[in-house]
Amino acid sequence: MTFSLGSLLETLGICSQIQFLRQAMVAGVLQTDQNLHITDERFGNVPVRIYEPKRPYSEPRRCVIYIHGGAGLFGTIKSYATLCRKWALKSGTMVVNVGFRLAPEHPHPAQLEDCLLAVEHFLKEAKNYGVDPNRIMIAGDSSGGMLAAMVCNNLVSRKHLPKIRAQLLIYPFLQTVDGTLPSYQQNCFAPILFKERAIKLALRFMTEEMVDFKGVMKNAHVPDGMSVKYRKWISADHIPDEFKKRGYVPKVPAPFSEKLNKVTGLSFQPTFCPLLAEDDIVRQLPETFLLTCEYDVLRDDGLLYKKRLEDNGVPVTWLHLKKGFHGILYESDLMFFQYQEAEHAMKHIVDFIQRF
Repeated sequence: MTFSLGSLLETLGICSQIQFLRQAMVAGVLQTDQNLHITDERFGNVPVRIYEPKRPYSEPRRCVIYIHGGAGLFGTIKSYATLCRKWALKSGTMVVNVGFRLAPEHPHPAQLEDCLLAVEHFLKEAKNYGVDPNRIMIAGDSSGGMLAAMVCNNLVSRKHLPKIRAQLLIYPFLQTVDGTLPSYQQNCFAPILFKERAIKLALRFMTEEMVDFKGVMKNAHVPDGMSVKYRKWISADHIPDEFKKRGYVPKVPAPFSEKLNKVTGLSFQPTFCPLLAEDDIVRQLPETFLLTCEYDVLRDDGLLYKKRLEDNGVPVTWLHLKKGFHGILYESDLMFFQYQEAEHAMKHIVDFIQRF
């Protein structure tokens, strides 16, 4: 409903859909909590909001740096306040929410640059916040999961910094190479992230040019040679058969479009798609918590990433919500929505955080 209303307002020339979504996501979200110290700061030039439980602690505590979703286009520190408060309170952990710049005003890689700057700043200053530098985790949902994974990829080469203890990826967006994977077919019309909407948002994040999204949905942007190159990492062949039972049919890619390939060049860059990172990077990544949802177009992105991590010896704690959908953690407790699956996921996430 919110997406549709935003589209209508844009058609009428009142405001852009993105502007409307940014405002709608903040409406009604409580920003305070009597059980938390909540402060707004800047790490370098990047705004952050810090959630610190008021309960006493006798040793340097753990911290989760959270990178929010929203396709890199919407979502803010304020709109993700409920989720960060829950994580901080339930796990007794400091949570730092990063307010990175948004596209299209600030094209990629501005988002990754901001997240890297904020994380590097905190790794250096953690002790000044009562945090053990060796107990810092990075988390993100949806496109924030992509940014969290990319931050971890970048940090493996920065030997002068403390190592990230773990990464938590919540229904992450990890690739734009193959839009015909089983989950993209099965959940084509599954709310809230319809396949068409997912592709459009990814393209809006990637470029301001008008793009034939239907061609991208059919993989017309991928040249044959590149398709063969990445098949070892991104292919329905690597998806377990149990996830192909709901009507998956292998698709023949649409004829290659050089024009589409040119404007979607980021699709084939490891700096945009974590699934394309080389093995020597992947094997250095930290222990990972990975959440996937059955009714989510991005389900198979997560399944493919799980395989890549495990193939490279990275420990993975995987939780699959059989009745879950994209955005379920954000939607839970928003207005009148209550989801048992979300509470189940929250318990597992808290248990994972408290291990460190």
